[in-house]
Amino acid sequence: MGPFAPISWNSKIMIKIEFYGKTDTGLIRKRNEDAFIVRPDLSFGAVADGMGGEQKGEVASRIFVETALEVFSGSSTISGEEELSRIVQRAFGVANERILAWAGKNKVEKMGCTAELIAFCGPAYVLGHVGDSRTYSLRRGQLKQLTRDHSLVQEQLDQGVVTPAQAQKSRWRNVILRAVGTEDSLAVDLLKGTITPGDLFLLCSDGLTNMVEDVVIQDIMTGPLAPESKVDRLIEMAKRAGGQDNITAVLCEVAN
Repeated sequence: MGPFAPISWNSKIMIKIEFYGKTDTGLIRKRNEDAFIVRPDLSFGAVADGMGGEQKGEVASRIFVETALEVFSGSSTISGEEELSRIVQRAFGVANERILAWAGKNKVEKMGCTAELIAFCGPAYVLGHVGDSRTYSLRRGQLKQLTRDHSLVQEQLDQGVVTPAQAQKSRWRNVILRAVGTEDSLAVDLLKGTITPGDLFLLCSDGLTNMVEDVVIQDIMTGPLAPESKVDRLIEMAKRAGGQDNITAVLCEVAN
């Protein structure tokens, strides 16, 4: 899907952002526990990757995107970056409470999801991040990973215990240190920045990044394909590499 989202900061600024999203079960998993939402009318998009098995991860990711929609739908006109930050933080906080409540009611342990949520207001964006799903930006042909994985392997990389090559093959690669719905208190990474015409933002689950190297992601995002075809191509490449997990991608393009 790819409707435009006209976003006004004041009477002199009008920016258009186009959103595209797609999810795929992949080639190994029996069900898709990822979820995504794109709402250009509310100027936000999100990706959630569920964990917990036996459909519980599917429930967690669905709760996250449904909560994000409810929070943004219930917000009045956003006046600026600080208010936008509070709304993004609230989406994560309410989702965390609801997943914990559902798990408690249904006597489920170790249920939650990783999540990326990006929202725009005029020339500003606010990005919320928890877990090892990722958000990238592409500006002037240069791909940049905006988020830092909340994972054991990332901690080992930071400490110099393993090399990037070793991290790719580590048996601890799927150990997540932070997720939505697993603890009463949730720390959310909030990143803020400004947008310029031509910028691209990619939100994706690790079913993409574990299968497709950053250099390939950059090649696809800088290529001549239309944005919706870029999303299709990214998922296709993850499946060609083995499709070992669910694969979800949301692409946000700032119109020139």
